[in-house]
Amino acid sequence: MSRIGNKAIVVPAGVTVDIREGNLVTVKGPKGQLEKQLNPELNIQLDGNLLTISRPNNNMFTRKIHGTTRALLFNMVTGVSEGYSKKLEIRGVGYRAQLQGNTLVLQLGFSHNIEMPIPEGLSLDIPKNTEITVNGIDKQAVGQFAAEIRKHRKPEPYKGKGIRYVDEYVPRKAGKTAK
Repeated sequence: MSRIGNKAIVVPAGVTVDIREGNLVTVKGPKGQLEKQLNPELNIQLDGNLLTISRPNNNMFTRKIHGTTRALLFNMVTGVSEGYSKKLEIRGVGYRAQLQGNTLVLQLGFSHNIEMPIPEGLSLDIPKNTEITVNGIDKQAVGQFAAEIRKHRKPEPYKGKGIRYVDEYVPRKAGKTAK
């Protein structure tokens, strides 16, 4: 039995869940609205403020998708009620970020600036020019955009320069030693 898939999701006050034919689920909350087409083989039911997912049979595919579907629904409910954020920090001399309209401009030691358009549904907060916070209601979109920012200059192990997540540990290496 799926331990995650069998757990009920408590829908907080102010959040509405609409389940249409074919398991098209729409979740509306104070932060916005998310819609996702989930697998039609599973049974998704809303009883009061409890959202439950059950599977009609024990086929291998339905067992695999049971916990995944529950996790996706939980992320949707959490996203429209609380939202998600990822914090990045930039380390390095002359490395900085700034917001120009709907574009993130990164200066990372290259001969050119890196310009990244901000996807719809996400917002960026730059309290200092070396800190970036990606905010949004879709957990996957927040994580994806944060990963795309980070890939332009991953932290290197010798001096620790680059873009890293705030809670990320970068193992350091010793440099060359003189004879």
